[in-house]
Amino acid sequence: MDSDRPKDRSGRRRPLRPGPNESTEVIPAIEEDELAELDELDDEAFGELDEGATGDPVADIDPDEEPEELEYRLTAAGTPDRWSVVTVRASRFGRAAARRWAQLSAAVGGGLALCLSYPPTGWWWAAFVGVALIGWVLTLESTTRAGGFGYGFLFGLAFYIPLLPWISGLVGPVPWLALSAMEALFCGLFGLAAVVVRRLPGWPLWFAALWVTQEWLKSTVPFGGFPWGVLGFGQTNGPLLAIARWGGAPLLSFAVVLVGFSLTLLALEIVQWWHHGHKPGFPAPAVMLPGLCITVVLLATALLWPQVRHSATGAGDEQTVTVAAVQGNVPRLGLEFNAQRRAVLDNHVRQTQVLAGDVRAGRAPQPMFVVWPENASDIDPLANADAAAQITAAADAVGAPILVGAVTKADGYTADNPVATNTVIVWDPEHGPGERHDKKIVQPFGEYLPWRSFFKHLSSYADRAGYFVPGEGNGVVHAAGVPIGVTTCWEVIFDRASRESVLSGAQVLTVPTNNATFDENMSAQQLAFGKLRAVEHDRYLVVAGTTGISAVIAPDGRELARTEWFQPAYLDSQVRLKTDLTPATEWAPTLQVVMVTVGLGAVGAAVVVSILHNGGFVQRMLRRRTGEGPRR
Repeated sequence: MDSDRPKDRSGRRRPLRPGPNESTEVIPAIEEDELAELDELDDEAFGELDEGATGDPVADIDPDEEPEELEYRLTAAGTPDRWSVVTVRASRFGRAAARRWAQLSAAVGGGLALCLSYPPTGWWWAAFVGVALIGWVLTLESTTRAGGFGYGFLFGLAFYIPLLPWISGLVGPVPWLALSAMEALFCGLFGLAAVVVRRLPGWPLWFAALWVTQEWLKSTVPFGGFPWGVLGFGQTNGPLLAIARWGGAPLLSFAVVLVGFSLTLLALEIVQWWHHGHKPGFPAPAVMLPGLCITVVLLATALLWPQVRHSATGAGDEQTVTVAAVQGNVPRLGLEFNAQRRAVLDNHVRQTQVLAGDVRAGRAPQPMFVVWPENASDIDPLANADAAAQITAAADAVGAPILVGAVTKADGYTADNPVATNTVIVWDPEHGPGERHDKKIVQPFGEYLPWRSFFKHLSSYADRAGYFVPGEGNGVVHAAGVPIGVTTCWEVIFDRASRESVLSGAQVLTVPTNNATFDENMSAQQLAFGKLRAVEHDRYLVVAGTTGISAVIAPDGRELARTEWFQPAYLDSQVRLKTDLTPATEWAPTLQVVMVTVGLGAVGAAVVVSILHNGGFVQRMLRRRTGEGPRR
């Protein structure tokens, strides 16, 4: 009977389904006694599917299919030519992609829109467009779970590849593309999970929770995670930034994607009503849930912004101090700056002396302390007397302690294992070196190389990775009696770093950074991270970079002062020392756990619902696997 089934133009048998003008008959319900026969038919069908399957594109061709009808060329032996099979299947893939051009375009366009929300473009509103587009793709009935992963992965590639090109200037295009692909995998996992939960009522809420879950996961693994690309960091110029005061970057990301997915649902409901609303009995569009979600987010923003503005306007009795940041610059950009260590140190000493001269001339106020960038002295000042003398002279000239970014030898240092710490030392003009912050979150494949014995055989760039080891402490140092929070460069993108320093008493935050190995776009993105931290913890924040961008940021995210890229300069600004703790500082980790739990719980609920809905199929599969006979 199977051989008599009609075939389509590609040679495949068409399913036996009625045509548009064919009559049908009502099929009676299956009685309990008939299940045994169905089980036997299922066993035969599954046996036929599994029998002889090898995974080889030629060997697995159905022998009943005519190669000529499937467009396969034959070899002399009468078997399909392997290259012909590959070509035909590639053609089929191309036709399938063409049929899905709208979904593919939306996934790529959504990723690009999300990238545009980040600096240097900074179109914060583009994030809502990007999220809405990928939401539409993932809610289509034709999008399978595998398709959800694929569309999500494509969305991630379109986001991360243009977001991270500054990495290629350091180590070439292969690591840049590899890192982008790895980060896109997390977007793929989100797409897969979203398809699983999309049938649950209120799917925008579950989608938003799943997005926060994938951001938490990518910020954790592998090798400590890579939070670059967290959606909330692209909102530092947008109206929702104030939400960071309640829940940090995780809650801000949740709010943005919730609005984006709610917009998707609103659009789908309105379009469906537009096409079918004229039909009698057709329900009105279900706009209550998405409208409520958008309203809650906007209302929260309206309630929070007055508090954030008030915190940055000078209202209150907090102590005011003057802080300076020195940007000494480097002779030239790139990795070669490490070979010019003395020149870099001299540049920062010289620029500090310029600041000291302006203070004496009355052109600048006397700072209480000065912040130098990360790697301002790659010559260990604790071991090199000349470097120590230069730093002491600069501190003495400006009449204030300097937070010196330096590289110091770590315990166990040898010529074969030159382990070091990335350190910020408080250098007093009278007493010399004092308290220090050793960078606790060191950058994999940059400051250190995981699995060095393995990766050094894969790339010549492995030899460029440093031997830095993580330090200890709470991220707080004291200069001129002021408790200062220090998050060195890479540390600022991790939620826990600045939170720990504020909880340990920091009244102002600093970010010493070295961007000489990257470019201006990367520096602008890192500056956005600092803006979010200032709002999140209600603290003034000082960024000091070797080449820029250095800035002083108010607790509402505004830039009070800023330097240009790759220019020697200093900043000298008044800030207020603050002691209050925000809800984000105290409760953001707990809130993130709740959102992640909700996301994972939604997946679990969707799986349970699916199992219950397909219970009969599952029972037959279990009986087949355990070898039980059909039910009588």
